[in-house]
Amino acid sequence: MNQLHSGGTRPSTGPTAQAYVVWTAILASSMVFADGAIVTVAIPQMRESLQASLAEMQWITNAYALTLSAFLLLGGAAGDTYGLRRIFMIGIAGFGLTSLWCGLSGSAGMLIVARAFQGVGGALLVPGSLALISAHFPKDARGKAIGTWAAASAIAAALGPILGGWLIDMGPWQAIFWINVPIAALALWLCWRHVPESPVVAGTAMDWLGAFLAVAALGLLAYGLTALGERNSQRSTAVLLTLTGAVFLGLFLFHEKRSAAPMMPLDLFRVPAFANVNALTLLLYFALSGALFFLPTALIEAHGYSAAKAGSVFLPFTLVMAVLSRLGGVMTDRFGTRMLLTIGPMITGLSFALLAPAVLHGGYWPAVVPVMAVMGLGMGITVAPLSTTVMNAAPDERIGVASGINNAISRVAGLIAVAGLGAIATFGFQYAAAWVSPEMANLFVRSTFGTAPPMSIPPSDKVRGIYATAMIGGFGLVALICAAAAVASATFGYRCSAPSRQR
Repeated sequence: MNQLHSGGTRPSTGPTAQAYVVWTAILASSMVFADGAIVTVAIPQMRESLQASLAEMQWITNAYALTLSAFLLLGGAAGDTYGLRRIFMIGIAGFGLTSLWCGLSGSAGMLIVARAFQGVGGALLVPGSLALISAHFPKDARGKAIGTWAAASAIAAALGPILGGWLIDMGPWQAIFWINVPIAALALWLCWRHVPESPVVAGTAMDWLGAFLAVAALGLLAYGLTALGERNSQRSTAVLLTLTGAVFLGLFLFHEKRSAAPMMPLDLFRVPAFANVNALTLLLYFALSGALFFLPTALIEAHGYSAAKAGSVFLPFTLVMAVLSRLGGVMTDRFGTRMLLTIGPMITGLSFALLAPAVLHGGYWPAVVPVMAVMGLGMGITVAPLSTTVMNAAPDERIGVASGINNAISRVAGLIAVAGLGAIATFGFQYAAAWVSPEMANLFVRSTFGTAPPMSIPPSDKVRGIYATAMIGGFGLVALICAAAAVASATFGYRCSAPSRQR
């Protein structure tokens, strides 16, 4: 049986050290959380600058999501084995250095490779950020601490797309990656000076075969799903790759079941609360990632938003979410999770459904901002009880693994959403374009969703109107699918646990 090095007990951490733990975790994890939103705002300029196809732009997002998803599991296990603080610091340093590499990339191919390594750095730091909080706070205080982490991380993430959009409008897109370097340096210094180490689990080997199988499975699934969305792709090859990825996923689960030191211990899923909260995570973050990936591009291309303005639509979402996340943590400690994890996803699903008419209208204040605030309301109610349920469902010596599993599932959900919903967006775009102007549909689809770099669209008002209608149609179909997934996730929230009052 695995034993904790310090006699099986958690460290006694004072209030000052606890504050440093929370704020260092916030500073580091906010880079990872903000990065995805910043990149979605930069997609139109990056695509033009790099002369990249839509498939390449999807891979700039998916390469990061792929390694982040696969290695999150290994990162969580490594924290439990070698020390949460040590692995957390390695992740921060790796994320900062690879962000610099991303900014220096001069081609789509190089940026894809850099983003893949950036995901590995994020995979080492994200499980540690939440696990360090759980390691240094008693269970009856974790809800409030996690709520603070979620709220402050959301505020930092909210500023990311706005700052990123401003940087893109003012200068090169590369600056959205360079800005991570000083943040990583500050987080690394704070962790080194002020965050205490937590006990490690003795006698545990790293599951390298599991890591390989996870990367292979997710890579093949992402590649196959992305290829299905390409207009000129060989569908039989895409289907074969997707099925091969599913086979590797089965091999991964089989290996994890038999491994003496699995990176994803399947016995954790025997705990009903843990199994249900991860099912909720999969569906909800599929919906969130899919909607927010396509939203900035739809607003920029259909309604002429600047990058900064498109980035600012995330602000009401994240600010409302930030305020409610801390309140949600307090409510979780007092009332339990079932009610919050049922109502929150349902409100979030409603907001996704409302995004379709909001983008059709296009108005910033009268249409988009109110819907994004409703989205923030739903996610703000959900995030803290979700994280608290994950941490409390796992034994203390496995909180790093539990955090890694939940974060990995959220990233896998985003990976599948970006890869798979591209085909849905293409269908909606093509159908809307053909409905308005059949003769222009092929040109639009080839230049927007084809494998070739973007083409210049003739600048007449009529053509711009048809193109905007097609973009709105593609996004609207995606938004409705995301709404259905979010509402479905609420059923698992209801099953997470019975309401309970903390005494």
